[in-house]
Amino acid sequence: VFIAQSRASGSHRDVEDEELTRIFVMIPKSYTEEDLREKFKMYGDIEYCSIIKNKTTGESKGLGYVRYLKPSQAARAIEECDRSYRAILAEPKNKSPESFEHDYYSNSTRQEPRGNTLPFCGQPDFCSLEKNESRIQESVSKRLSVVSRLPFIQEQLFALFDLVPGLEYCDVQRDPHTNSGYAVIQYSTAASAIYAKYKLHGFEYPPGNRLTVIFLEDGSDSSE
Repeated sequence: VFIAQSRASGSHRDVEDEELTRIFVMIPKSYTEEDLREKFKMYGDIEYCSIIKNKTTGESKGLGYVRYLKPSQAARAIEECDRSYRAILAEPKNKSPESFEHDYYSNSTRQEPRGNTLPFCGQPDFCSLEKNESRIQESVSKRLSVVSRLPFIQEQLFALFDLVPGLEYCDVQRDPHTNSGYAVIQYSTAASAIYAKYKLHGFEYPPGNRLTVIFLEDGSDSSE
């Protein structure tokens, strides 16, 4: 989604583009910047690597940044690197590193059902969703409600849910009193809606903001 959003910015590297090319990773404290570069150079052209160190002792905190030349390279690194690195898109530079480190550790140590990645495999059975799982017992439909404490941008949310085949429309609304986000998503089949809910309920978009995705009654026969 972030990459799609940045396409309109052309070839020049603006502030938005910079925030799409920098990733934040958890690393062994023994890593040097050269070790970090060596581990992540396979995903693209690296502009710089840096390791966060204790200001008093100079020791590594076990955290680092890797800046790529292209957003697509940063996205590939997040998707394909070993999960032990817990790679995520770095926060904007106007947020203090200490604040970001605290948020990062808090999020990383939580027990999460899945990482912030979407391994859509494109198989007809949607990666073998088991029909006897309890989540399928709820009243399903082709339509989903998406709620967020932050407002949505129509194009970004559409691009996110369009990763699941069969998206028919995405209607974004905003509560003027709370500034929270609300959207209605509809797919061509209930199977697509089930898969989208399974993958995107609890997904952090943007990082740190969890989406709530539930089924909306659409009048169709849910037995299908």
